[in-house]
Amino acid sequence: MSRALFLIIIGLGGAAILVSLGVWQVQRLAWKQAIIADIDTRILAEPVPLPAVLDPQADAYLPVMITGSFRGDTMRILVSQKHIGAGYRLITALDTEGRSVLVDRGFIPVGQNAALPPAGPVSVTGNLQWPQETDGFTPEPDLANNIWFARDVPSLAQALGTEPVLVVARGLSPQDPAVTPFPVDTSRIPNDHLQYAITWFSLAAIWLTMSLLFLRRRRGQRSES
Repeated sequence: MSRALFLIIIGLGGAAILVSLGVWQVQRLAWKQAIIADIDTRILAEPVPLPAVLDPQADAYLPVMITGSFRGDTMRILVSQKHIGAGYRLITALDTEGRSVLVDRGFIPVGQNAALPPAGPVSVTGNLQWPQETDGFTPEPDLANNIWFARDVPSLAQALGTEPVLVVARGLSPQDPAVTPFPVDTSRIPNDHLQYAITWFSLAAIWLTMSLLFLRRRRGQRSES
């Protein structure tokens, strides 16, 4: 009897732990969905002029509208776009009202020449972003072929002579037909908590089932003896 009780405790205890992990992931799912909803609201808000003082934390995703002229070289950042494949984000300096900022103009496929930015005055509507895309494994830029492997805002700003401020374009006027906008959205924010919750609940069900089968088998062996 004591061994059977021990097996019951192990079975119920293990299942309770797994269920609690599943419940925790459901709570994390609600938390992440609230964060994503807040970011979506900020992304799609009415654009404002570029603030004089910027805070990378408080102003992340802030919609802005700026007018100026593109100048200098265009840097190519190697990326991959779903259903399209590999290509480049094009980042160019924009001079606006006595300031210079980086503009992520959008995406071109690999094999297409980097399109020249529109000449003359241009209006850019987009979102501020300070992406964290570099780590210890990010290769150094291939400057000879103008290929960067991450949007390293400080390095790009230094290379193009701008403030370390990046506006990811949603649209340009006049339009840039050779470049497809690659605007800021929340699709690339990981949100796997539902899958994790299902996994933990499934493991709890399996644990209980195996515990019951083991207990029944043990009782059957005892009755036969």
